[in-house]
Amino acid sequence: MKTTKRAALLAALAATTVLAQTAAENRIINIQGAPRGDLRNGPLTFSGSPVKATVSTLQIQAAQATLAAPAGTPLTNAKGKRTATFSGNVQVTRGRLTARGGQLAYSEATGQGVLSANPTATFIPEDKSSGDTVTISAAQMSLDVDNNISTSTGNVRLTNGSQTGQAERLVFDEDKELAQLTGTPSLTRAAKSNQKELTITGQEVRALTDAKTLYVRGGVRLVQGTLTTTGDAVYYDDKKNVAYVVGHAVSVDSKTKVTVRAPASGALEQRTDLARVRALNTPYKIPTEQFRLPGEK
Repeated sequence: MKTTKRAALLAALAATTVLAQTAAENRIINIQGAPRGDLRNGPLTFSGSPVKATVSTLQIQAAQATLAAPAGTPLTNAKGKRTATFSGNVQVTRGRLTARGGQLAYSEATGQGVLSANPTATFIPEDKSSGDTVTISAAQMSLDVDNNISTSTGNVRLTNGSQTGQAERLVFDEDKELAQLTGTPSLTRAAKSNQKELTITGQEVRALTDAKTLYVRGGVRLVQGTLTTTGDAVYYDDKKNVAYVVGHAVSVDSKTKVTVRAPASGALEQRTDLARVRALNTPYKIPTEQFRLPGEK
């Protein structure tokens, strides 16, 4: 039994080592061109029209790039610890994501590329005929080469068709097309045809950008025309024009003075196309599992 356990432990350690080595190799950056500078100690400067580089699945273009090693370490011995700085019309692409900014700072040690100086990004839907392009702007964007996730911070704005989200922080999972907004987040669905503008706020907003569904939790508030609906959480399907509010759900029409309260074990259903709210006597279960980021349970 002890031999079997020891073998399993050694196998697990070996697998962990291989994964760590693979991650480290994926973080190594390759900058094309003939550099200027001290080839042994660095830094090295690359220029071109444009300078091109690759790291894992990221493709980078810029007017200029600098490759450097930590202080006191020769550049020739610093592979895996080097930093690269790109400036001048920086463009980063990965699959259907394209990000632009004035500067990009990349670290091989962390696998993070931080885009600054008015960064923006666009994400093209897989089915262009039925989906909308997602656009993001923020003070700073960080792209992780170990996964297909980007994190934007500072005055974040996300636009997805008629939906516009605002927050201080945005995590965007390109594989699931899932956005998580935190830091005083809000989401506004623009008015269309006979539907008035809808604004949803809460402590956290999660949006599946392709499906056009939302999960908002923590003191949620829906405002549409004279209707204000509050509760603990809401699930909203923009394609079906319906929202389900759960947890102490109450809706008040300031014009008609009509108040609708959900039963203790029920929920409120709000039809955003009809400006109508009704109480549901049975519980409504929000499909929160659809809105999980990698690693969440």
